[in-house]
Amino acid sequence: MRPFFVYIGIIFVTVVLSACTTTPKKTTPLPSADLARLKATPLSHRLPIPVKGIQRDALSDTWGAARSHGRRHEGIDILAPRGTKIYSTTDGIVADLRDNNLGGKVIWIIGPAASWHYYAHLDGHKRGLSVGDAVKKGELIGYVGNTGNARHTLPHLHYGLYLDGKGRGAVNPYPYLR
Repeated sequence: MRPFFVYIGIIFVTVVLSACTTTPKKTTPLPSADLARLKATPLSHRLPIPVKGIQRDALSDTWGAARSHGRRHEGIDILAPRGTKIYSTTDGIVADLRDNNLGGKVIWIIGPAASWHYYAHLDGHKRGLSVGDAVKKGELIGYVGNTGNARHTLPHLHYGLYLDGKGRGAVNPYPYLR
């Protein structure tokens, strides 16, 4: 009887340990020819407002506002009802789709001049959108929500623009949006 319990114990430990391991996340390589073309294209100083139905006079420049833990707001918040369509502000390549504690459901798009466009607090991404996909300016990419650290706020899109790489070289996107 004792060998039976030893055998069961070994199986149990094996199952528990195998459940603790994770498969490495597969990364999709971004198309190098498309990246080179984007890098060589200048960034427009006029980008469309990414939220359906929102006009320029409805925007508030929230750039640099104080945030928790001594942070500053690196973007602007565009209020809209949950589920309102979000469109890409630029031609580009989807570089990252993820869910994190700060931004919730987010999309990163690499655009002209190697600019990085950040869309956060989404209710969801467009169905079928994947890392490596080419997107056009004005193309549907997601929907307004209040995920991440915005779960106790009104639904909105946090839009950020970075000129020195992903999450680096933040600039105020407000003057760009027309």
